[in-house]
Amino acid sequence: MQSLNLAVRRLYTTKTPSSTALPVAAQVARTTSTPLAVRLRRSRKFGPVAVGKSDATLEGSTPTDHARFQRLQAKGEIKKYDGVEITEGQWLDKLNEKRSRVRGFRTVKRDGKDETEVVGRRVYLPNIVFRLVRNNTLVGQPYNPYEATFRIPKSVTKTDVRSYLLAVYGVKTTYIRTDNYISPIFPRLRNRRKAFKTYKRAVVGLVDPFYYPLRIEDMPAEARAEREKWIEDNFQIQATRSMQKYEMLRLTKGQAKGWKFKEPLATKRSHILRLVAERRQKREGLILDQASEWQQMREKGEKITMDTPKMSERISSSSSTTST
Repeated sequence: MQSLNLAVRRLYTTKTPSSTALPVAAQVARTTSTPLAVRLRRSRKFGPVAVGKSDATLEGSTPTDHARFQRLQAKGEIKKYDGVEITEGQWLDKLNEKRSRVRGFRTVKRDGKDETEVVGRRVYLPNIVFRLVRNNTLVGQPYNPYEATFRIPKSVTKTDVRSYLLAVYGVKTTYIRTDNYISPIFPRLRNRRKAFKTYKRAVVGLVDPFYYPLRIEDMPAEARAEREKWIEDNFQIQATRSMQKYEMLRLTKGQAKGWKFKEPLATKRSHILRLVAERRQKREGLILDQASEWQQMREKGEKITMDTPKMSERISSSSSTTST
């Protein structure tokens, strides 16, 4: 019966949508980010929702809010003004106003004037990190600016997220959905298991749209070059990498007196391969010369002897080295 009422209401209503209803893109984002169990339950009741569409009514309410309004209306618990019940859009506005109210304040009268007073005591924010990441967008679907995705610590709740965004950045939210990512554990050496970072993901519905900054890979050639130049001028990333390479080579190869760092040749792959090839050719040349010399001695019938140090000489040389 509920699904029939919803279908009839969607097809034959002549009321205009509420002025405070969410934009269409925000309604689509809210429907897309609905938990899977809720979407399956709604699809069994009202049928599947097409990709890029919303399951909201004309007033902007979700099927859950619409069912709640119908229950309250049937029980006669909807408020009346001048003997007339408020509409679903007005009831939804009151509900959203209550949900998004600023908590921790109250209005008091002093000297006949209304003043805002803070309830409770000051609370300092903990040392936590909110990491803003891109929304999960399917292939071929546009990026939805009415949602923002954060990676937050596991101890942070939805109320903490809402209060933090509003108090620190002034960002108003409509809904918050969270899920925990449990990282896999992989075995490694010494019978220890390596676990990657476990985090909590928070998908936040926004009142005002926010477009995530473009990645360097998504920019045109001119904008990309300008962006890379700005990053290098402000953060010196390439200069820091060159300095790290220089220190690594100085600690490993710079012990010789005649060594000199030649940037960027010293760190190029072609230069390193050329040095390796030269050393290999020199080593193989020495081996070939020694082999040809021994071959000539065999042809002449000469005896091949190798000058190897005696045991006493080895002991004396090792003791002298230790004493020095």
